[in-house]
Amino acid sequence: MESFVYQYPMKVYFGKGSAMNALEDYKDQMGKKVMLTYGGGSIKRNGVYEQLKGKLEELGKEVIDFSGIKSNPTYDKVQEGAKLAREEQIDFILAVGGGSVIDCSKIISAQAKLDKDIWDNQWIDHQIAPQGIMMGAIVTASGTGAEMNNGAVITYEEKNWKGPIAGTFATFSVLDPDYTMSVPASQVMSGAFDTLSHAMETYIGNSDQDNVSDDLCLAIMKNTVTNMRRLIRNIDDEQARSNLMWDSAMAENGILKLGRKTDFQCHMIEHQLGAYTDCNHGQGLAVIQPVYYAHILKDAPEKFEKIAKEVFGKQTAEEGLQAYRDFVKECGLASKMSDLRSDVEITPELLRKVADSTMIMQSNPRTLDADEIYEILMECMEGK
Repeated sequence: MESFVYQYPMKVYFGKGSAMNALEDYKDQMGKKVMLTYGGGSIKRNGVYEQLKGKLEELGKEVIDFSGIKSNPTYDKVQEGAKLAREEQIDFILAVGGGSVIDCSKIISAQAKLDKDIWDNQWIDHQIAPQGIMMGAIVTASGTGAEMNNGAVITYEEKNWKGPIAGTFATFSVLDPDYTMSVPASQVMSGAFDTLSHAMETYIGNSDQDNVSDDLCLAIMKNTVTNMRRLIRNIDDEQARSNLMWDSAMAENGILKLGRKTDFQCHMIEHQLGAYTDCNHGQGLAVIQPVYYAHILKDAPEKFEKIAKEVFGKQTAEEGLQAYRDFVKECGLASKMSDLRSDVEITPELLRKVADSTMIMQSNPRTLDADEIYEILMECMEGK
């Protein structure tokens, strides 16, 4: 195992009604002004907004709205939110939404307390921003596990860049399955596929076998697949949504990654595809990951065989990969580039730009180069 230090700074509230409990517990730490961050307004349509704002006002808080955070949140939106937080002298940020809202809010929190540009701070000065404005996260769409860590993925449109920035850990996170029940099937499946991908990429990393997290990764993969199949049969299966919510949290709370190297090359490829096309993250992963795994199958045969047996009930690595491809289609996820909903035409020229700008990981079973990434992306055009 690799050396590590582990300290977890967050309190997690799981279950029905847990948001009210969290807000009550932290009422004295939240200060006077709370910035409520959210996306396109679904929380107003399903009643969550009214419930949360009402509770905050009951607790004597002044609520400042910051809405319009979209999927694949942008750096401009981060700066807009940070400016508002400074101007309003916000004491606490409450992020209500899926991974995009929570990611954006984590960086807003850090940027608001930082005296320089946070992207420059991390990627030019190689510094990690300190904790920013105190915040909490309430999950309404699971999959990314964003509520469980301080990492965020932000699209910097001016630079054609999409990638990780470290922000603020939430002081508390709320996972109430009831809040996910209005999320449509396509979004539920793409989010759950992101969870599956997180566990797979952690497991496939270039680390020795028999680490306890190997078994945990396999368990989360298997449970995620099981509950995605339950939702195929009944999208309103509350128990399945509840199980997937915790799978998502477990995949990204850091436990699986302790003492090991991880392979997130597929995520890096998808991030850049998203930077150029604004495609849905989970759908993009569904297109790329089976093709990427076909390229590295022989570089980690024991691990792929274990996934085949433990997750898909197959005997060989090759059979497992085919079962994985079949599972993507079973879930109604995208399986080739033309399935992705994008306003941008996906051409070989665009994919060349994606490949050339993708971050190369060194901890996967075999290090790729830009040419092989381009080859993978071109194969995704055909849906191999």
